[in-house]
Amino acid sequence: MHIVVERRGVEVALASEGGDETLVPESAIAAIVREREAEHPRWVWSDTAQWYPALLRAGVRIERCHDLRLVDAILAGIEGRPPRTDWGRAVPVRANTLFDFDSGPDAGAATSAPLVFAEQLAAIAARPSPARTTLLAAAESAGALAAAEMEFVGLPWNAEAHHQLLVAALGERPPPGRRPATLERLAAEVEALLDVGPVPIDSPPELVKSLRRAGLDVQSTRSWELKKLDHPAITPLLQYKSLSRLLTANGWNWLDEWVHDGRFRPTFVPGGVVTGRWASDGGGALQLPKQVRSAVQADEGWALVVADAAQLEPRVLAALSGDAAMAQAGTGVDLYAGIVASGAVESREHAKVGMLGAMYGGTTGVSAQVLPRLARSFPRAIGFVEEAARAGERGERVETRLGRTSPWPGAEWRERQALASAEGSVEADRTRARAESRSWGRFTRNFVVQGTAAEWALSWMAGVRRRLWQPKLAPLERQPHLVFFLHDELMVHAPLDRVGEVQAALHEAAADAARIVFGDTPVTFPVTVAAVQRYSDAK
Repeated sequence: MHIVVERRGVEVALASEGGDETLVPESAIAAIVREREAEHPRWVWSDTAQWYPALLRAGVRIERCHDLRLVDAILAGIEGRPPRTDWGRAVPVRANTLFDFDSGPDAGAATSAPLVFAEQLAAIAARPSPARTTLLAAAESAGALAAAEMEFVGLPWNAEAHHQLLVAALGERPPPGRRPATLERLAAEVEALLDVGPVPIDSPPELVKSLRRAGLDVQSTRSWELKKLDHPAITPLLQYKSLSRLLTANGWNWLDEWVHDGRFRPTFVPGGVVTGRWASDGGGALQLPKQVRSAVQADEGWALVVADAAQLEPRVLAALSGDAAMAQAGTGVDLYAGIVASGAVESREHAKVGMLGAMYGGTTGVSAQVLPRLARSFPRAIGFVEEAARAGERGERVETRLGRTSPWPGAEWRERQALASAEGSVEADRTRARAESRSWGRFTRNFVVQGTAAEWALSWMAGVRRRLWQPKLAPLERQPHLVFFLHDELMVHAPLDRVGEVQAALHEAAADAARIVFGDTPVTFPVTVAAVQRYSDAK
């Protein structure tokens, strides 16, 4: 059963299947949703990020929804059109109302939820594989619910532990506008060792000039390039760069802004990347460096249950392509070890580098050396991504398993391809066009794998979320709940007496996700699970 929720002036309309519609004041929404959840409906609304947080604050957790904005983005990609923007935007709650959306130029009648929902159902039904698109819509919407819940409950974070690790790495917190003592020392050491005068170490262009004056042939200050240089200043310079990133990304200012009451509450953005991967809006939730993970600590009497899908993308490729040999290589926890055991390559490192090259378009170094051997051992898998790459090079679009579709190349790309093939074109035009064609092919090569991996991860997350929830044990934050997601990794905060249940849920949901996305496949998707007190102890 679907219940469509739509704002009508100062009231909210709830429309059930069959056309029954009720207008209620905003103040009554939370109570009505709580009561009707017993019917297990799928709530249909414009944007989970607008509607759900207020319900969570009122102590209401829902099971299922259909997010019109996220589903429209999926359909827009399929149809090759821009996504709608007329959803309205959330504004600060005023006058003690639960929901208050701006009625600006992008809002209005065009956002009629029942009409948009009917259009989306018709568009999905018209797809060649409507069942897969329906699954994708459901998984994307479930992810939006999980994202709102993770922001609401927050990731357990020990601010004092974070402060102490900063002090250990950088020295005491300096006054505003000053560098910590460790950075000051390293900067002075670099300057003395280069011996070319003042070194503006925080300015990459000026630092390059200083390095060149010291006789070092560099094009940038990227770490991988600096590591190739043989000079005593390089070691302290690399240390400075690493600690400077820590200070900038997760230093004291970050701690002041993002950690409150023992919780880090980032804003996750489901579908924020074109492949369907998540992004984050502030706080760098998807880029928590190992240096600060020891500050992520479970509450007393609780544990962090951290699960990691082993070699997710290569396994997705094996399932997408139907490559039986690769499926066999992945029957254990370590697919790369299985590839070595198959005789395809000599070492695990070669297996890993070769597979990453196949999925991301590596054409040099070790990747180029081992790819032909992988192609002989796993022809269907390697052929699958090669076919996706050739489609991209021709300017065609590709799809994930559940139907998310890659965008068209831009107008400039097409103009350059046309110019290169036109009569009278010059070699420079043809060279540039070939390079851009190969670049787009690398994008489509990876799109099919990364996008499908995102679908598997969403299905996994939805399965874990469903298994953990026990309505009679509300509120959400007092029972096992998801607190973190990173592409192929999930973290659950759980009472110690329910850790075993959570571990089982993580394993079971992973197996279910494989069946949901791929149907009957011999490819296994094992997850490693660790119950720890600190995130840093999980790996």
